[in-house]
Amino acid sequence: MGSLATVLQWPTAGLLVLGVAIGFVVGILPGLGGAVTLALMLPFVYDMDPIPAFAFLLGMHAVVATTGDITSVLFGIPGEATTVATILDGHPMAKRGEAGRALGAVLFSSLVGAIIGAAALAISVPIVRPLVLTFQPPEFLMLGVLGLSFVVALSGTNLVKGFLMALGGYLIGMVGLDPYAGSPRFTFGQLYLWDGLSVVLVVLGLFAVPEVLQLMSSRGSIAQQGVATTRLTGVFQGVRDTIDNWWLTVRCSLIGVFIGFIPGMGGATAQFIAYAHAQQTSKHPEEFGHGSIEGVLAAGSVNNSKEGGTIIPTVAFGVPGSTSMAILLGAFLIVGLVPGPDMLTKHLDVTFSMVWVIVLSNFLAVGVSFLFLRQLVALTFIKGTLLAPFLLLLITIGAFSTHNNVLDIVTMLVFGAVGYTAVRFDWPRAPLLLAFVLGDLTERNLFLSNQLYGWAWLGRPIVLVLIVLSLLGIVYSVRRRSSFAPPVELAP
Repeated sequence: MGSLATVLQWPTAGLLVLGVAIGFVVGILPGLGGAVTLALMLPFVYDMDPIPAFAFLLGMHAVVATTGDITSVLFGIPGEATTVATILDGHPMAKRGEAGRALGAVLFSSLVGAIIGAAALAISVPIVRPLVLTFQPPEFLMLGVLGLSFVVALSGTNLVKGFLMALGGYLIGMVGLDPYAGSPRFTFGQLYLWDGLSVVLVVLGLFAVPEVLQLMSSRGSIAQQGVATTRLTGVFQGVRDTIDNWWLTVRCSLIGVFIGFIPGMGGATAQFIAYAHAQQTSKHPEEFGHGSIEGVLAAGSVNNSKEGGTIIPTVAFGVPGSTSMAILLGAFLIVGLVPGPDMLTKHLDVTFSMVWVIVLSNFLAVGVSFLFLRQLVALTFIKGTLLAPFLLLLITIGAFSTHNNVLDIVTMLVFGAVGYTAVRFDWPRAPLLLAFVLGDLTERNLFLSNQLYGWAWLGRPIVLVLIVLSLLGIVYSVRRRSSFAPPVELAP
């Protein structure tokens, strides 16, 4: 409790509030990203003590995904690349006038996920070292394959279309320099493509642009049904949904923690794995993609639980679990700390202060969000012709801020055309994004596995377990398809 008292003292508490305020805005604005904001704020901690510095930086980063869910639900525009799965069911709920319920569910489940992630950080730091060191390239490869096996669950009514979209996503992920040969692949002579394609541009193009175009063409508002849900009763229904589905929320939160502390997996991977797990275990899987509250809860709960997971290897071993944590390592050096055993003994107060920062910052962000939900929900009833230009401006700014290059906007528009075509002809977009995210991970670790172990890596115990889990997941999903047709795409 001493760490909590330290966090609540001035100026630490003030810096925490400031960080939460910045993170709140960053999460709502599409494309800017928590990692970019962390990098921009890093110079401001040079003269700070460790606990105030991490209260500011971590408080800002911890709420980005929470507020990013708000735009995902209301407008179908992901505030963060890691909140894209929230669109699949949250935005359809907003379209049918249930934005309040969706926001209540996603915000409250995010809070639950943050608490579980913080608890995992507090409990697991001393004991995760053997587990993390067990994972080598073959295990990372099979985790990627396990994620790709969920393409079956995410393929909607047509499995062939799903696999073709996944193949396209994998090929798109190969754009850029070959990491081993150093030769350009699929760059068509364009220097701009040598660094590969940004996930931010792919997400904005596939999901945000088509939604805005549909909003403009409909000449109506986002919410097409009654106005009764602008009242806060819908919000409290979302909170009750979280409580009623508490076991799903806990399971998906734990998935987020597990994926989070495995370096290189990424938040988008965690969201899609949790989402596919929710669909596989649901009693009503046919509702996914058409406004399933279970889909909203799965995506929301994993968002913040993964943050507790990514901090574990960063603090305990100096191995960043994500890009944001790699930037946070710079903050450790700036304030004179070295990640490792000292963070579990000598500087244990700093480690536990991080736990409290995650919890308190999410309580603040969710509390502020609930205060303004009536106004936020009302946005879904504004005429589309008035709202669309503002949304297009936000999307364009978000795309341009990726590399400050006009070609970023062109790339986004290309994927916007792909996304709109996919919606128009009922092709699922989720498999493309999942394969794009996991493509680099699987390719890199396949090469390393063969270089280090030959084909003997296939006999490693954890690899065998993950192979079995992947096969069971595919078989289970295929068998369930015989009794339902699970559409996992946004309704046109």
